[in-house]
Amino acid sequence: MTNDEALFEAWCGGDQPSGEALFERYFGALHRFFHNKLGSSTEADDLVQRAFLGCVEARERFRGDASFRSYLFGIAHNTLLMHFRGRRRKQDPIDFGTVSVLDLGTSPSIRVGRREQEQVLLAALRRLPLELQVVLELSYWESMSSAEIGEALELPAGTVRSRLRRARALLEAAIEALAHTPAVALETARNLEAWARSVRDQL
Repeated sequence: MTNDEALFEAWCGGDQPSGEALFERYFGALHRFFHNKLGSSTEADDLVQRAFLGCVEARERFRGDASFRSYLFGIAHNTLLMHFRGRRRKQDPIDFGTVSVLDLGTSPSIRVGRREQEQVLLAALRRLPLELQVVLELSYWESMSSAEIGEALELPAGTVRSRLRRARALLEAAIEALAHTPAVALETARNLEAWARSVRDQL
């Protein structure tokens, strides 16, 4: 398999099949990233296209000191924030460190989860401040290290680790509040990574 960086260099040089190979390789991950925050598959498809276009438009930013995957998710993250800002009628700034996707007026379906634990986890994720939801999903669903997440979000790895700790604490509190029984809350929190992987596969 050709590595991402070689494919990206060839794509930027005009080789369309290389771009198509990257698109196929990362479409599922990007679609999952957007869909869980928007709920609309059509909107997610549109933002995936925009993110890939943004990769080429900002190609001077990719110098090979970080992985292409980190670069791609960084572009996707910026694309998502611009999308939310564009949906606001007022031009007031949005503090993504405090507002959740629910605060932003989106109501993604929780029908993805087959079991109550999965549904509770999804609902809890969507109640977190967006910047915390993002770091958790990149960690649990994309298996990115703190350093890789930092490269994507242009944050020091220490800041990412701090956000992950805060995000997990808030997520556990949200799970406890949303679960119908203490047993479901405990089972979800105790096996968080397993439930997260199960949801990831369904998304």
